[in-house]
Amino acid sequence: MAESHDLGKMGEDLAAEHLKKAGYRILKRNWKFGRHEVDIIAENKDFVVFAEVKTRTEDLLVPVGDIVNREKQKSIIFCADKYISWYNINKESRFDVIMVIVSDGAHKIDHIEDAFYPTLR
Repeated sequence: MAESHDLGKMGEDLAAEHLKKAGYRILKRNWKFGRHEVDIIAENKDFVVFAEVKTRTEDLLVPVGDIVNREKQKSIIFCADKYISWYNINKESRFDVIMVIVSDGAHKIDHIEDAFYPTLR
């Protein structure tokens, strides 16, 4: 379990660094509302981005819907809604998935913008 936690933490650190280099400002990491959580909340001039980070040790071609299932999407959307209300955000929001593949001391990042939309019921 500790190895999985360490891998996830490393992936989130790499994803946050990727976002910073791309011009985003990190607002929150691991923001929770009740049992719901968003890995990274960041913003650029156009959007507040709610990002789910998935870290793997091998590159598997898996559809985003399988990476972040409908229940997890609903949870992130719920949490994002609470964050927007809590901080009175008046900016467009977006839901991204950041895949981090770590292998042999190197890493690859696949940043999927608009990975899902807040229309799930």
